[in-house]
Amino acid sequence: GWKDAISTTIINFNNEKMQITWAARELFPGENVSFSYTFDEGKHKVWKPCPTYLLDQDYNSGCLFKTEGPTLAISIRNGNGSEQLFSKRLKSDFYIKPNRPENVTFFWKENTVTVSCNKPEKAVKCLRLELQYKSKFDKEWQSRTSKCCSVGEQGFDPRKCYSFRVRLKRLVPYCNVVNYSSDWEAETFWMNGTLLDSCDDDSIKSQPNTVIVLSCLLAVLLMILILLILLCKWQRLQKSVMPAVPDPKYIFADLFNDHNGNFQEWIDKTDHAVVQTKLEYEEPECIIEAESQQEDEKNSDKQGLQEKVFTFSGAAENNDLKSARIACLMPASNTIASFAGFQILMNDDMYVML
Repeated sequence: GWKDAISTTIINFNNEKMQITWAARELFPGENVSFSYTFDEGKHKVWKPCPTYLLDQDYNSGCLFKTEGPTLAISIRNGNGSEQLFSKRLKSDFYIKPNRPENVTFFWKENTVTVSCNKPEKAVKCLRLELQYKSKFDKEWQSRTSKCCSVGEQGFDPRKCYSFRVRLKRLVPYCNVVNYSSDWEAETFWMNGTLLDSCDDDSIKSQPNTVIVLSCLLAVLLMILILLILLCKWQRLQKSVMPAVPDPKYIFADLFNDHNGNFQEWIDKTDHAVVQTKLEYEEPECIIEAESQQEDEKNSDKQGLQEKVFTFSGAAENNDLKSARIACLMPASNTIASFAGFQILMNDDMYVML
């Protein structure tokens, strides 16, 4: 009967690998036992030797092998395999230890935190998601368990920093005969919805400092932008109220370049050039016309133009010309013109023959 009382530890890792251990030195002192297993049922069982032994001071203390079915039979024998020391038949599905939760996400809204993870491919109904948390003012972990794969809790103070950890559990006794849970997911630290490196005072202070620095930087950039806008508007206002005085150096370039700023010399030459230009471009065109009916009809088309007529008598080069009219179409300005030995001074509304 003592063979059935041997204590063994059986773990089925997510229904992928089996691990069976025993107390080798206490149960079998001085003897290195062998292990074999089978997943076959019925009389024709095929026993397989242990592929990987677990050692305790060079003694076989356990075996690790692949999970191949729901029903498992194990056998422990002496070193040469001639005597069976222990045997057991069991359901491998009742010893499942789940893996850690995958893709864990935290959602913090006001004073409520919701934690969720990806659903496993198998046996979701047998799993529960456990959330544990505590602040630096709590001595022990607070626990909350819900169906896979989301759990929420209320009452979190946004001014406190909390440590969180989650794991998956198997239901007992409906799914497992042993209360197996997964390993804890990596511990995380949160404060008012913000992930921190830790809940140390330095880490908590660094977060507000970062916010303050960013806020100050944003304010400085905003002030610079406002100053640039005001500067542009001030320049426009200054131009409209006090227009810039043109520099005579650029307007009268010939005064400074050709005459070295000598105004009298520059104005003399400028007046001479202006008079020549007026004479050249404003010299009136005068037409001598004989009194005849045909010429009067031609001149009737020019009634809209400013016509100045001067009649003169005396000796002329042609004695047969009894009378003539001098018609000059000219702009209203001071101009001196010559015709047939006479000089005519024209000034706006008055013409003087010299």
